Amino acid sequence: MQARFHAIWSEITPKLQEALLPYIGNDDFSAMLTTEQIESIKQISGFDDHALALALLPLAAACSIAPISHFYVGAIARGESGNLYFGANMEFTGVPLQQTVHAEQSAITHAWLRGEKKLISITVNYSPCGHCRQFMNELNSGTQLEVYLPDRPRLTLADYLPEAFGPRDLTDTPLLLDTVNHGYQLATNDSLVQAALDATNSSHAPYSQSHSGIALQDAQGKIYTGRYAENAAFNPSLPPLQSALIFMNMVNGNCQSIKRAVLVEGANSQLSQWNATKSTLSVLGCTELERHTF
Repeated sequence: MQARFHAIWSEITPKLQEALLPYIGNDDFSAMLTTEQIESIKQISGFDDHALALALLPLAAACSIAPISHFYVGAIARGESGNLYFGANMEFTGVPLQQTVHAEQSAITHAWLRGEKKLISITVNYSPCGHCRQFMNELNSGTQLEVYLPDRPRLTLADYLPEAFGPRDLTDTPLLLDTVNHGYQLATNDSLVQAALDATNSSHAPYSQSHSGIALQDAQGKIYTGRYAENAAFNPSLPPLQSALIFMNMVNGNCQSIKRAVLVEGANSQLSQWNATKSTLSVLGCTELERHTF
């Protein structure tokens, strides 16, 4: 079992421990559960979908990295596929707070990077802040996304974000989690550059058209990619680096073990991820950062 789960494992009921151990007991647990695994867990534990998602929140929150606030938030996103995806907040000392990742953003991005096409619900251990409510409004689930909290009735995003402003108020654009391929190309034989380009081609930037993606390589040679997720309200937009760091954290990678990073974006885009990416990676100890443009 991963060390981050040790402290809270005793908070899990014995029956649920028995059900979860075949999956979470492995060091390579990837912070997600498939439909088949969930059905097995439900049969052994006796939990239904709602109760299981709530019971998993302490495990999700254990993935939090919060050196500034020491406030640990966990989220569980349920995909249309039936899979469950963990998410947790992430903070980075030495850079502006705007670089912070919220737990809801983490769970949603985790699902997106794994190819989930639509989310049905999200379960969180604290009420979503306004930033996260706006971020969720970018999803192709719309305001019918179900939001669950401990000891609260089931509500939808529409309840949490009345009179919402979002992508449907602007133009007919792809929504977050829609499948896209922007078709950008680069002449390269470098696998890390190609991985960043593939991430760029799946990024979500319908307002600025400033598509971007990143690929990170750690000391063990593992590659983690991230995509830009733009928001109709602009400020809740998630940079590609944070997207990649979310995935790295969820699979128990060390965000301070990045040896090389490649950012891909348009040479003439209206905005650039370069400066923010460079400053954050510098704090994380990565000095080999490249920018490739199309």
